Amino acid sequence: MSKEETRKIIHIDMDAFYASVEQRDHPELRGKPLAVGGTGGRGVIAAASYEARKFGVRSAMPSRVALRKCPTLLFVKPEFEKYKAVSREINAIFERYTSVIEPLSLDEAFLDVTYSKYELQSATLIAQQIKNDIRNELDLVASAGVSYNKFLAKIASDQDKPDGLFVITPEEGPEFMKQLPIEDFFGVGKVTAEKMKANTIFKGIDLLPYSKWELQQLFGKTGGFLYDIARGIDDRPVQSERVRKSVGAEMTFSEDVKGDININEKFSQVFEKWWARYEAHGKKGRSVTLKIRNYEFETITRSITEPDFVVNKTEIREKLMDLMKEAILPDVPLRLIGVSISGFELEGDKEVSQLTIW
Repeated sequence: MSKEETRKIIHIDMDAFYASVEQRDHPELRGKPLAVGGTGGRGVIAAASYEARKFGVRSAMPSRVALRKCPTLLFVKPEFEKYKAVSREINAIFERYTSVIEPLSLDEAFLDVTYSKYELQSATLIAQQIKNDIRNELDLVASAGVSYNKFLAKIASDQDKPDGLFVITPEEGPEFMKQLPIEDFFGVGKVTAEKMKANTIFKGIDLLPYSKWELQQLFGKTGGFLYDIARGIDDRPVQSERVRKSVGAEMTFSEDVKGDININEKFSQVFEKWWARYEAHGKKGRSVTLKIRNYEFETITRSITEPDFVVNKTEIREKLMDLMKEAILPDVPLRLIGVSISGFELEGDKEVSQLTIW
């Protein structure tokens, strides 16, 4: 058997995590449409219970829109420290079965159980046992996907929510991918999906006639991944120690910000916060991205990639200000500004000078 066929990967995804924790801790909220988030004019839904989702309430939705969809919607303020503590309890359960764990967020993770600590040799039975442990010990519900690679395990965990357990075997993987709509491809965003449809690619089977070179010409680096995954191939390992790919800072404003003076003041606050995090990170990067969101919830990003690592604070600030001027429309208020950097140096890169502030 190949390496890919012998791997046993589980993706665990907690169902409506924040909302479920609140309903667990406050029994009077159980069975009711619940949203975790702010109720003010700028409030946004962080999570919605399944009772709320039946009305069309979703995470990242403005609270005022959610209330229109579900007038009986109940709100609780998020307590992220509590959710982090519960996430650590969930991770402790994972560690009973394997040490190869890749967290994606507080409420989901990949587990490689090819060489499990547990006596069970079946990944499906291990996944069921993990779900049982989470339910019995934490009074929470998780869905699990089991397969021979990360992509299919992630897709599988979403097939039978909530409280699901879905398995895609090596024999089933290629055929499963043929029928999978491209909108359901994990990692394929809206823009790429629309471009795929414009090329009459609607399901995985529609990718098969293309060569890897052709897909790379159409979709860049994503093309090579699409070529493999359409055939059920994904060799990415479960990384128990993930490398941080970017460092950023952003600020959402309680009131719309407009006017050059006010916008520059807010940008300066975000920039200083970002630079402090960048310095603390210790590695230098080349690609800097500016993100703004206006009062109509339109998000605009602008990026620059420097030929050398970013070490001069004043210089990069001026370049970001130029990007800001290009991105902002006159008299259009802003509700968010963010800055991030990626393209970090790798081990063995030539030494560069220390960060400077002049």
